[in-house]
Amino acid sequence: MKTIKTIISIFLISISLTSCSDNDENNEIDPLTELNMLTSLQANTHTLELYSAQSQFTVGYNELFIRIKDASDMYISDATISWNPVMHMTSMMHSCPKSEVSKTDDASVYSGFIIFQMPGNDTEYWDLTINYTVNGESYTVTEQIEVKAPLDGMQRVSVFTGSDNARYILAMMPLEPKVAVNDFSALLYKMESMMVFSPVINQTIALDPRMPSMGNHSSPNNVDLTYNTTEKMYEGKLALTMTGYWKLNLKLLNESGDVLKGEDITETNLSSSLYLEIEF
Repeated sequence: MKTIKTIISIFLISISLTSCSDNDENNEIDPLTELNMLTSLQANTHTLELYSAQSQFTVGYNELFIRIKDASDMYISDATISWNPVMHMTSMMHSCPKSEVSKTDDASVYSGFIIFQMPGNDTEYWDLTINYTVNGESYTVTEQIEVKAPLDGMQRVSVFTGSDNARYILAMMPLEPKVAVNDFSALLYKMESMMVFSPVINQTIALDPRMPSMGNHSSPNNVDLTYNTTEKMYEGKLALTMTGYWKLNLKLLNESGDVLKGEDITETNLSSSLYLEIEF
């Protein structure tokens, strides 16, 4: 995806290309120096380090980077990795949308994303299982992680049931909003079971941003989100005419144009039941 490719390319641009093997010495320049280590898992004589541009595991979209260090403190470059986040609630367990884990431009760095739908609390928690293979040997490690609400309190993910009775998860991709017409993208998943989530393609996400504190005015030149098969996400344009709090009112429409969730904004209906939020 664009975000993964862009972030890791910036971090690696100053590193000259060299051949990599398990016996190579660690790079003199840490390719993840600009990121935050969220947790370090000790297991099977290995140390698994998880990094993010964020300071915490957060409700919504989380782009994560993984490195595996062996007992001699060398980073491993030939691993295959998969993962499975699970929320342990008082009456049930469920997973969440996630990507595969793949190598980046640096052979010892692996990346992917997880979309957490809800935070943990005192009695309900997330754990993350990582399965990995090194030199033909398979290993697994599971550790409880703390998933928190976004620091700014904004809603960046919406979980809802559509008029087709399907359960959906809609997550906003990272955005640095500015007073301009912004590129705006999102990921949409359908809940097939408590543990399986599949990407939804070929729908339309209608966009109507409003400023509730300013008479609920909208903005011109917004473009509804449609699915980009190359980037594998929904993309559109978000026009922001001033700084402040914006409610991004949305409607999800299927291929036939039927509304699965959300409503038009009118003088009597000031917000949609499907929305995301930003403030800048």
